Amino acid sequence: MGTVFSFDVRGGEPGSVRAAVAEAVAGLHRADEVFSTYRDDSEVSRLARGELALDACAPEVAEVLELAAEAERVSEGWFSTRYEGRLDPTGIVKGWAVERAARRIAAEVAGVCGVSVNGGGDVQLLGTPGAARPWRVGVSDPLRPGGLAAVVSAAGAAELAVATSGSAERGAHVVDPRTGRSAVTDLLSVTVVAPRLTWADCWATAAFAMGAREGLRWLESLPGVEGLLITAGDEVRCTGGLAAWLG
Repeated sequence: MGTVFSFDVRGGEPGSVRAAVAEAVAGLHRADEVFSTYRDDSEVSRLARGELALDACAPEVAEVLELAAEAERVSEGWFSTRYEGRLDPTGIVKGWAVERAARRIAAEVAGVCGVSVNGGGDVQLLGTPGAARPWRVGVSDPLRPGGLAAVVSAAGAAELAVATSGSAERGAHVVDPRTGRSAVTDLLSVTVVAPRLTWADCWATAAFAMGAREGLRWLESLPGVEGLLITAGDEVRCTGGLAAWLG
Protein backbone atom coordinates (compact mmCIF):
# COMPACT_ATOMS: atom_id res chain seq x y z
CA MET A 1 0.00 0.00 0.00
CA GLY A 2 3.02 2.23 -0.32
CA THR A 3 3.55 2.82 3.39
CA VAL A 4 5.03 1.28 6.55
CA PHE A 5 3.02 -0.88 8.97
CA SER A 6 3.98 -1.66 12.55
CA PHE A 7 2.53 -3.98 15.19
CA ASP A 8 2.66 -3.76 18.98
CA VAL A 9 1.09 -6.75 20.72
CA ARG A 10 1.05 -7.07 24.51
CA GLY A 11 0.49 -10.40 26.28
CA GLY A 12 -0.02 -13.83 24.76
CA GLU A 13 2.38 -16.68 24.15
CA PRO A 14 5.26 -15.35 21.99
CA GLY A 15 5.07 -18.09 19.38
CA SER A 16 1.34 -17.60 18.95
CA VAL A 17 1.80 -13.83 18.70
CA ARG A 18 4.49 -14.21 16.01
CA ALA A 19 2.25 -16.55 14.01
CA ALA A 20 -0.72 -14.18 14.30
CA VAL A 21 1.35 -11.17 13.22
CA ALA A 22 2.71 -13.13 10.25
CA GLU A 23 -0.85 -14.01 9.27
CA ALA A 24 -1.91 -10.37 9.63
CA VAL A 25 0.99 -9.22 7.44
CA ALA A 26 -0.01 -11.78 4.81
CA GLY A 27 -3.55 -10.40 5.00
CA LEU A 28 -2.28 -6.87 4.36
CA HIS A 29 -0.33 -8.07 1.31
CA ARG A 30 -3.43 -9.89 0.12
CA ALA A 31 -5.51 -6.72 0.50
CA ASP A 32 -2.97 -4.85 -1.62
CA GLU A 33 -3.12 -7.52 -4.30
CA VAL A 34 -6.93 -7.40 -4.39
CA PHE A 35 -7.53 -3.65 -4.07
CA SER A 36 -4.52 -1.89 -5.58
CA THR A 37 -5.40 0.41 -8.46
CA TYR A 38 -1.72 0.35 -9.47
CA ARG A 39 -1.85 -3.35 -10.32
CA ASP A 40 -3.49 -4.09 -13.64
CA ASP A 41 -4.26 -7.63 -12.49
CA SER A 42 -5.88 -6.71 -9.15
CA GLU A 43 -9.52 -7.64 -8.74
CA VAL A 44 -10.49 -3.99 -8.30
CA SER A 45 -8.70 -2.99 -11.51
CA ARG A 46 -10.37 -5.83 -13.42
CA LEU A 47 -13.73 -4.94 -11.86
CA ALA A 48 -13.30 -1.31 -12.92
CA ARG A 49 -12.57 -2.38 -16.50
CA GLY A 50 -15.61 -4.64 -16.58
CA GLU A 51 -13.51 -7.79 -16.90
CA LEU A 52 -14.72 -9.24 -13.59
CA ALA A 53 -18.16 -9.30 -11.99
CA LEU A 54 -18.53 -8.31 -8.35
CA ASP A 55 -19.85 -11.72 -7.36
CA ALA A 56 -16.71 -13.28 -8.88
CA CYS A 57 -14.43 -11.16 -6.69
CA ALA A 58 -13.18 -12.05 -3.24
CA PRO A 59 -15.89 -11.47 -0.60
CA GLU A 60 -13.83 -8.61 0.84
CA VAL A 61 -14.47 -6.52 -2.28
CA ALA A 62 -18.23 -6.42 -1.76
CA GLU A 63 -17.66 -5.75 1.96
CA VAL A 64 -15.40 -2.77 1.30
CA LEU A 65 -17.66 -1.33 -1.40
CA GLU A 66 -20.64 -1.52 0.97
CA LEU A 67 -18.65 0.30 3.66
CA ALA A 68 -17.55 2.90 1.11
CA ALA A 69 -21.15 3.46 0.02
CA GLU A 70 -22.07 4.10 3.65
CA ALA A 71 -19.16 6.54 4.00
CA GLU A 72 -20.33 8.39 0.91
CA ARG A 73 -23.87 8.59 2.30
CA VAL A 74 -22.81 9.84 5.73
CA SER A 75 -20.41 12.41 4.25
CA GLU A 76 -23.00 13.59 1.73
CA GLY A 77 -20.66 12.73 -1.12
CA TRP A 78 -17.46 14.25 0.26
CA PHE A 79 -16.03 10.75 0.50
CA SER A 80 -16.16 8.88 -2.79
CA THR A 81 -14.83 5.73 -4.44
CA ARG A 82 -14.80 7.36 -7.87
CA TYR A 83 -11.71 9.03 -9.26
CA GLU A 84 -11.66 10.39 -12.82
CA GLY A 85 -14.78 8.32 -13.49
CA ARG A 86 -13.10 5.10 -12.37
CA LEU A 87 -13.68 2.87 -9.35
CA ASP A 88 -11.04 3.61 -6.71
CA PRO A 89 -11.76 2.43 -3.14
CA THR A 90 -8.24 3.07 -1.87
CA GLY A 91 -9.48 5.87 0.39
CA ILE A 92 -11.11 3.30 2.66
CA VAL A 93 -8.97 0.19 2.14
CA LYS A 94 -6.00 1.06 4.35
CA GLY A 95 -8.06 1.93 7.42
CA TRP A 96 -10.23 -1.13 6.90
CA ALA A 97 -7.22 -3.41 6.44
CA VAL A 98 -5.40 -2.08 9.52
CA GLU A 99 -8.49 -2.42 11.69
CA ARG A 100 -9.10 -5.96 10.43
CA ALA A 101 -5.50 -6.95 11.16
CA ALA A 102 -5.69 -5.61 14.72
CA ARG A 103 -8.99 -7.34 15.45
CA ARG A 104 -7.79 -10.67 14.08
CA ILE A 105 -4.76 -10.67 16.35
CA ALA A 106 -6.81 -9.70 19.40
CA ALA A 107 -9.40 -12.40 18.69
CA GLU A 108 -7.06 -15.23 17.74
CA VAL A 109 -4.31 -15.11 20.38
CA ALA A 110 -5.16 -16.17 23.93
CA GLY A 111 -3.84 -13.91 26.66
CA VAL A 112 -3.40 -10.80 24.53
CA CYS A 113 -4.31 -7.69 26.53
CA GLY A 114 -3.53 -5.03 23.96
CA VAL A 115 -2.96 -4.59 20.23
CA SER A 116 -1.79 -1.55 18.30
CA VAL A 117 -1.47 -1.62 14.52
CA ASN A 118 -0.11 1.47 12.76
CA GLY A 119 -0.47 1.85 9.02
CA GLY A 120 1.31 4.94 7.76
CA GLY A 121 0.40 6.95 10.86
CA ASP A 122 -3.21 5.76 11.10
CA VAL A 123 -3.61 3.60 14.20
CA GLN A 124 -6.10 1.06 15.55
CA LEU A 125 -5.82 0.47 19.29
CA LEU A 126 -7.47 -2.39 21.19
CA GLY A 127 -7.24 -3.15 24.91
CA THR A 128 -4.32 -1.75 26.90
CA PRO A 129 -0.53 -2.14 26.83
CA GLY A 130 -0.50 -3.02 30.52
CA ALA A 131 -2.18 -2.58 33.89
CA ALA A 132 -3.29 1.04 34.39
CA ARG A 133 -1.40 2.05 31.21
CA PRO A 134 -3.32 3.44 28.24
CA TRP A 135 -2.18 3.49 24.65
CA ARG A 136 -1.00 6.96 23.59
CA VAL A 137 -0.63 8.28 20.03
CA GLY A 138 1.23 11.40 19.00
CA VAL A 139 -0.32 13.63 16.34
CA SER A 140 2.28 15.23 14.07
CA ASP A 141 2.37 19.01 13.75
CA PRO A 142 2.18 19.77 9.99
CA LEU A 143 3.92 23.13 10.47
CA ARG A 144 6.74 21.91 12.71
CA PRO A 145 8.42 18.76 11.34
CA GLY A 146 9.28 16.39 14.15
CA GLY A 147 6.95 18.16 16.56
CA LEU A 148 3.61 17.06 17.99
CA ALA A 149 0.37 18.99 17.79
CA ALA A 150 -1.28 16.77 20.42
CA VAL A 151 -1.12 13.39 22.15
CA VAL A 152 -4.22 11.19 22.14
CA SER A 153 -4.74 8.86 25.11
CA ALA A 154 -6.97 5.80 24.85
CA ALA A 155 -7.54 5.70 28.62
CA GLY A 156 -10.94 4.23 29.39
CA ALA A 157 -11.55 2.95 25.86
CA ALA A 158 -11.60 -0.72 24.87
CA GLU A 159 -11.00 0.36 21.29
CA LEU A 160 -9.87 3.62 19.74
CA ALA A 161 -8.56 4.72 16.36
CA VAL A 162 -6.59 7.79 15.32
CA ALA A 163 -6.37 8.81 11.64
CA THR A 164 -4.87 11.88 10.01
CA SER A 165 -5.42 13.26 6.52
CA GLY A 166 -3.43 16.19 5.18
CA SER A 167 -0.94 17.61 2.73
CA ALA A 168 2.17 18.01 4.89
CA GLU A 169 3.80 14.68 4.04
CA ARG A 170 2.17 13.51 0.80
CA GLY A 171 1.35 16.84 -0.81
CA ALA A 172 -2.04 17.62 -2.34
CA HIS A 173 -3.36 14.07 -2.70
CA VAL A 174 -6.90 14.52 -1.36
CA VAL A 175 -9.37 14.99 -4.21
CA ASP A 176 -12.54 17.09 -4.14
CA PRO A 177 -15.13 14.61 -5.48
CA ARG A 178 -17.21 17.47 -6.89
CA THR A 179 -14.44 18.64 -9.23
CA GLY A 180 -12.18 15.59 -9.57
CA ARG A 181 -9.19 17.83 -8.79
CA SER A 182 -7.07 18.35 -5.69
CA ALA A 183 -9.16 19.75 -2.85
CA VAL A 184 -8.82 23.51 -2.40
CA THR A 185 -8.83 23.86 1.37
CA ASP A 186 -7.56 26.08 4.15
CA LEU A 187 -6.50 23.00 6.12
CA LEU A 188 -3.10 21.36 6.48
CA SER A 189 -4.33 18.38 8.45
CA VAL A 190 -7.36 16.77 10.04
CA THR A 191 -7.00 14.15 12.76
CA VAL A 192 -10.04 12.10 13.70
CA VAL A 193 -10.49 10.04 16.87
CA ALA A 194 -13.17 7.34 16.77
CA PRO A 195 -13.60 3.70 17.85
CA ARG A 196 -12.96 2.21 14.39
CA LEU A 197 -10.16 3.07 12.00
CA THR A 198 -12.28 2.19 8.97
CA TRP A 199 -14.45 5.20 9.69
CA ALA A 200 -11.84 7.48 11.27
CA ASP A 201 -9.78 7.29 8.08
CA CYS A 202 -12.80 8.08 5.87
CA TRP A 203 -13.99 10.95 8.07
CA ALA A 204 -10.54 12.57 8.19
CA THR A 205 -10.36 12.52 4.38
CA ALA A 206 -13.86 13.91 3.94
CA ALA A 207 -13.40 16.66 6.54
CA PHE A 208 -10.10 17.72 4.97
CA ALA A 209 -11.77 18.15 1.60
CA MET A 210 -14.61 20.16 3.18
CA GLY A 211 -12.33 22.79 4.73
CA ALA A 212 -12.03 24.02 8.30
CA ARG A 213 -15.46 25.53 8.88
CA GLU A 214 -17.63 22.91 7.21
CA GLY A 215 -15.34 20.05 8.25
CA LEU A 216 -15.53 20.98 11.92
CA ARG A 217 -19.30 21.41 11.79
CA TRP A 218 -19.72 18.02 10.14
CA LEU A 219 -17.40 16.18 12.55
CA GLU A 220 -19.32 17.68 15.47
CA SER A 221 -22.49 16.06 14.07
CA LEU A 222 -21.05 12.52 14.10
CA PRO A 223 -21.68 10.50 17.29
CA GLY A 224 -18.57 9.15 19.00
CA VAL A 225 -16.25 11.12 16.70
CA GLU A 226 -13.83 13.89 17.63
CA GLY A 227 -11.46 15.93 15.47
CA LEU A 228 -8.41 18.16 15.53
CA LEU A 229 -8.06 20.51 12.53
CA ILE A 230 -4.97 22.60 11.76
CA THR A 231 -5.17 25.38 9.20
CA ALA A 232 -2.48 26.82 6.96
CA GLY A 233 -2.63 29.90 9.17
CA ASP A 234 -1.53 27.82 12.20
CA GLU A 235 -5.00 27.91 13.73
CA VAL A 236 -6.07 24.84 15.70
CA ARG A 237 -9.76 23.94 15.79
CA CYS A 238 -11.17 21.07 17.85
CA THR A 239 -14.52 19.38 18.31
CA GLY A 240 -16.12 19.86 21.69
CA GLY A 241 -15.30 16.44 23.11
CA LEU A 242 -11.71 16.09 21.92
CA ALA A 243 -10.21 17.25 25.24
CA ALA A 244 -11.39 14.03 26.87
CA TRP A 245 -8.98 12.06 24.68
CA LEU A 246 -5.90 14.26 25.12
CA GLY A 247 -3.18 13.43 27.61
